[in-house]
Amino acid sequence: MASALFMVVLLAMASSVVLASDPSPLQDFCVADKASPVLVNGLVCKNPKDVVAEDFFFQGLNKAGNTKNKQGSNVTAVNVMQIPGLNTLGISLARLDFAPYGLVPPHTHPRATEILTVIEGTLHVGFVTSNTQNRLIFKVLNAGDVFVFPVGLIHFQFNPDMHKDAVAISGLSSQNPGLNIIADQVFGSDPKIDRGLLAKAFQVDKGVIDYLQKQF
Repeated sequence: MASALFMVVLLAMASSVVLASDPSPLQDFCVADKASPVLVNGLVCKNPKDVVAEDFFFQGLNKAGNTKNKQGSNVTAVNVMQIPGLNTLGISLARLDFAPYGLVPPHTHPRATEILTVIEGTLHVGFVTSNTQNRLIFKVLNAGDVFVFPVGLIHFQFNPDMHKDAVAISGLSSQNPGLNIIADQVFGSDPKIDRGLLAKAFQVDKGVIDYLQKQF
């Protein structure tokens, strides 16, 4: 009886792991019908008879993104919103452009692991393990180097060169990875998180929180 119960628990755990990522397709493809009003976990399928090559196509990833912003970086996403044919396939892509000293600030992808390769320049990259270790895993990457960011963990990419641009390509294990930029969410939420709460959480004066919230 005990061994049978163990097998049931084991199978339940295995099933939960399988279901923790994007669902597997049950047909050749399920091109997203973005005009459909029906709400599902993902996107409704277009009639296969109406599917065309353009549903699986994106053009322009060879073009640099505009990095003239506060962070000096730009992310060109290629997910299911750009390629409807990615629906149910559990994968997407992004181009990352960095101006000199440009940064993709600490963020998470709640639904995807990310694998990044540097195409041009040098990047400082890293992720932080979950509580209670909070260990920084850090690496300097050059052109041709590859690095993986595990799903859900806070990570960043930074161009340390003050004179040269950098370019990278990332693959992500979801058609819609999601993006949580930590500072934006903590200090730029709508409505604002109570400054007393944040002051206690970060162990700083309320004036510091006031200043930070005004930046977002």
